[in-house]
This record gives sequence, structure tokens and C-alpha cells, in this order.
Amino acid sequence: MGAGKGRNVNLVEKLQTLSDAFGVAGFEDEVRDLIREMVAPYVDGYEVDPLGNLICWRGQGQPVMLDAHMDEVGFMVRWIEKDGFLRLTALGSWDERILLGHRVVIRTRSGEKKLGVIGVTPPHILSEGERQKVVPLEELFVDVGARSREEAQALGFRVGDPATIHYPFAHIRDGYVTGKAFDDRAGCLVAIEALRLTAEEKLPYKLVVNFAVCEEGGLRGARTAAYRIGPKLALALEGTIGADMPGVPEAKQPVRLGQGPAITLADRSITVNPRLVRFLERVAEEENIPYQYKLPAYGSTDAGPIHLERGGTLAGVVSVPCRYIHSPVSTLLLSDLEATIKLVASFLRRAPELL
Repeated sequence: MGAGKGRNVNLVEKLQTLSDAFGVAGFEDEVRDLIREMVAPYVDGYEVDPLGNLICWRGQGQPVMLDAHMDEVGFMVRWIEKDGFLRLTALGSWDERILLGHRVVIRTRSGEKKLGVIGVTPPHILSEGERQKVVPLEELFVDVGARSREEAQALGFRVGDPATIHYPFAHIRDGYVTGKAFDDRAGCLVAIEALRLTAEEKLPYKLVVNFAVCEEGGLRGARTAAYRIGPKLALALEGTIGADMPGVPEAKQPVRLGQGPAITLADRSITVNPRLVRFLERVAEEENIPYQYKLPAYGSTDAGPIHLERGGTLAGVVSVPCRYIHSPVSTLLLSDLEATIKLVASFLRRAPELL
């Protein structure tokens, strides 16, 4: 299915490219190379720091920082059984209920991507109690078609190889798409598009955009980048917890699809300064951008470590609502993505009001 009449086809293509890229926490190089190519026309320079953050900048003056993390939740091979099956450990937070019976992509030391299947014991030979059990990750195995450890190694598999569950990007209907890693490739795309939309404007400050590593591994990349950048003002860009679905009371739905970008009030890593919240509200209202609040206090974001560096930074979070994050079938409405891009670009144009 196509993107539909009037839809920004180029935007959809960018999201698909980013979503389908392999970028497990700690192994973000493929995503970093794609983003570097996308942003190169819109920045004065960029560098990759020792952790792997891609730090891009434009202009001069006080630093204003945007941050979006490149990594996705994934796995690492932790053991190869003597009969050729692989065992995994998590890189990031997975819901173990969803892992059984999925196809995984494993990237070997040579860079080749190979397929495997998270095996499932046939229900015919399980007891009733076993059928009801959530199988923990440490008990799961990956079938790569090898019949011995030596054969698995000959196929290129090694302990330490990264892996993820991969379902390709697809359109569910016009304006509603699904894919993996919308947390946070949607946020990365917001940052890329904000750079593009303001590229011809002379902003009276130094705009620095950090595409961070290892957010899913403990908010690590943003911490070192923020220390390096020393921003006066910062905004973390996320794909966040859309839970408007049957069985979830409204009071427990952090954000909802179709209501525009979500402004964070507080999460487990930050209580956003009301001055910044009020500013984002005002920008949205004056620019006729729909917005909502992310209900406190679910999750943590890169704004947590950013706002604590270098004596403190005025920092907040703006997010694209995404259902089913930390799964291979995240979904989002393109209208929410477009509205988030518009809000962040408007924030950049008006950021001097906060400096």
C-alpha cells in the first residue's frame, strides 16, 4: 500500500529506512551511517565520540541541544549449545510474554545478517500448567539450523553477536504504519526533519543534535554527550508509550494516538521545569499544533542524564505516540509524527525566548 494522496512520501520513506536498519543497543553503526548521510546537508559539522554518539552542529553561540537515541532493544548471543542452538541475553527491556515463536536477525562478526527462530515447544507435549507459563528469556533458545556447536560456529555465530526481532516496515492503512524500533527512530526522524526545516534560517545560537547510543542500556550515550556539549537548553525526542487500547483504563494510558505530540511533565528520570512545559504549550497553541501530555511518571528518557550535567540544564521531552513499543510491531499515525516535527521546528525558532 502507498502512503496515500497528500502524504509526505519522502517522510515515510525515511521512517522506513530508519526502522528497518539494524541498531541494537551498543551496535548502532548502521543507523549512525544512515543518519549521518541524511543530516550532512543541514549541518556545519559532525563527529562521532568515543561511545559512538553522532554529534552534529550548526551555527555559533550558546548551545541548544536536541537528543534522540539511535538504539533499539535487542539481544546478544550469550551461549552456543553443543547441539547448535543459541541462548540469548537481553540488551534493553523486553516483555518476555511476546518472545516465543519469533524470527530473529543475528549480525555476525563479519557484518552478515543471518536468520534464526526463537523455538517453541509444541503445545501437544506440554501440561496445562506449562502452557500457561511465561517462559523466561534465559530458558529460550534460537534455532539457526545448526546441528552442533561447531556447525553453528562454522556458520559464523559467536558469543557476543547482537540480534533483534525484525518485522519489516509496512502500511496498515493510509497514514498508519507499523515497524520495529519506532522507539526511537521516530524521534531520530523528528530531529533530522527539524534540522532540514530550519537549515536556511540563521538561528542565534549553536544548535547541537546528538543521536545517542545506548539509551536502552541505561541512558548512557546522552550523559557523555551532554557533558561534552554543555547545553543551556535541551529537548529529548522520543517514541513513547501509546496505550489507548482495549483493557487499559484512560487513567493508565500514558499517551494516545491521534492527539499530537506528547509533552512530558515528569517521568522516572526527570520532573520537567514548569517554565519549559509552559513554553512548549504556548508554542503549540500559537502555531495551532495539537498536543497532549504524557501522563506521569512512566519510563525514563535521555532528558534525565542531560538535565543533570554541567551544573544543570533546562531540559524537557517531546514524544511521538507509538503503540507497542519494545516490540517488533510498533505502530504510529503519520499525522502525530508530522505534528511533532512541526512543534520541534517551532521550538527551535523560538528557543531564544528561553535563553
